[in-house]
Amino acid sequence: MSDTTEHLLLKWGTLKGWSFNEGSAAHEAFKRYHEEPTSMGAMQQRDTDTQKQAICDMIDAVDGPITNDWTGEDMTRDEAKEYVLEYRR
Repeated sequence: MSDTTEHLLLKWGTLKGWSFNEGSAAHEAFKRYHEEPTSMGAMQQRDTDTQKQAICDMIDAVDGPITNDWTGEDMTRDEAKEYVLEYRR
């Protein structure tokens, strides 16, 4: 059983909120995401291709819901990855 309930919250095509268990695959992808500069707010964040891939890796690995912060609805992994990859195109 995990220490916490993992989750991922997406807004503006990027990360808005998260909770990952230390050492999990999602947590490792999160650390990779932050190897490049990030903004203080999701609206200002402009993810690089490497950061988008790290978010997709988080989506694949998270052991919990992936939620769209605009609608409050849970997303499938495919929906979440499409949202991240296609936002601002």
